Amino acid sequence: MDQIALQLDRPNPADLLARLDLTASPAGITRVSYRRGPGGPVSVPETGRIGKLLRQAREELAEYFAGDRTFFGIPVDLSRVAPFDRAALDVTAQIPYGEVRSYKWIAERLGKPDAARAVGGAMAGNPVPLIVPCHRVVKTDGGLGGYSFGLVQKEALLNLERATTPYVGCASTRIFCRKGCAHERRIREGGRIHFASGADARTSGYRPCNGCRPA
Repeated sequence: MDQIALQLDRPNPADLLARLDLTASPAGITRVSYRRGPGGPVSVPETGRIGKLLRQAREELAEYFAGDRTFFGIPVDLSRVAPFDRAALDVTAQIPYGEVRSYKWIAERLGKPDAARAVGGAMAGNPVPLIVPCHRVVKTDGGLGGYSFGLVQKEALLNLERATTPYVGCASTRIFCRKGCAHERRIREGGRIHFASGADARTSGYRPCNGCRPA
């Protein structure tokens, strides 16, 4: 087992982030890779547009691992990904935080219900895991399937998301946000109302934030 394999109930954000190598183009993050062995991160430029994107990505990933963020605002650049795989990843990006969908479900959304195996290949080749959440894609029978970072990491990420309330409402404004939204962070502790889903928030009379646009 990896020396810093994710704990099933409490991942260590500092250790995880230290093991991630990120690359970017001016259009967005192009790769997120996980180093299993010894060695430091690959040296990358930290100036200009690319540097800004890399810093934002690291900040958002750190917040995600800490349970303080349930969505990513950082753009990704999938321009070098094959068309079918890119389409599968576009569908994957819409899977809500804390939920899972099957390879077959994605294939059906693409209008190719027999292409579950090809969807599995697209998930395996996902260049930006975590930001495009292929860890939320599982087998139809509920099995984990595969994951480029390893199944221990996949299960831990799913457990982290199940343990984190994805939406926070403001009792005074009656507006709810996704966790990690700039508006959510301004809500005072005594006025924070936690919701398991957007439907729960709406049923309770809250309207969605215009900034993070919760589902």
